[in-house]
Amino acid sequence: MPLVGPTSERQAPSDQLAPQTPSSAARTHRRAETARLFDEAVQCDGAVREGLLDQIIRLNMVIAGELARRYHGRGIAADDLDQVANLGLVKAVQGFDPGQGNDFLSFAVPTIRGEIRRYFRDFGWAIRPPRSVQELQSRITTAEGELFQALGRSPRPSEIAGHLGVELELVVDSLAANGCFAPMSLDAPVAEGDTAPADRLGGLDSSFATAEARIVLGRILGDLSPRDRQILEMRFFGGCTQAEIGAEIGVTQMQVSRLLSRLLLRLRRRLEAEAA
Repeated sequence: MPLVGPTSERQAPSDQLAPQTPSSAARTHRRAETARLFDEAVQCDGAVREGLLDQIIRLNMVIAGELARRYHGRGIAADDLDQVANLGLVKAVQGFDPGQGNDFLSFAVPTIRGEIRRYFRDFGWAIRPPRSVQELQSRITTAEGELFQALGRSPRPSEIAGHLGVELELVVDSLAANGCFAPMSLDAPVAEGDTAPADRLGGLDSSFATAEARIVLGRILGDLSPRDRQILEMRFFGGCTQAEIGAEIGVTQMQVSRLLSRLLLRLRRRLEAEAA
């Protein structure tokens, strides 16, 4: 059921009035009754005023429910979203100033929607990304709608970044974090010919076990001379024999053996010093 905006119920001339449907008549009645109760509440205080505001809340709970239903199925229980929407409605009723001359819904709808989005931001993450990514997502949603109307197509991440004045990398991270609200189950059914989510998981990378050693050795090997690095590379990465290394650098096999022994001893002592 679409929400009624402040300009959506302009009255036509009396000779052109169309018959109202039951739903539109209910909306018209709710809008008029809400305005009447606010007018009375302004002139009262204490328990009487609180009672009138309670009536406004009960009268407009259907609006809060409609807004909450738009966010169902995104990883948060529907009952929780309904409660959050009702909380937003209470805040809207308490904060609305009828003296401003605006329709209540024009104030209540953004207030309720903001409360729901805030709840998603604080409690809806299965995997919590950085706060900057969380806060940017709502801005991206608004920008996508604006750019779609202007471009006639879905905007590219670079166009969104330019529109919002933020770095492209941050936009890409925010778009990638959309699935953090409701990640796909590894057992989710797939269409015929598609790959199951579990089958798309990466395997164990054997390089993980040597990652720390490579980091430490990287600093030590950087201090070696070009010839020493060539000897080590040919021996341990190229699989060359000592004779082949000697022929390449112009020394005997025996000299290569001594060079390797001194190099390995020097590296071992540097590693021990690093660990101390």
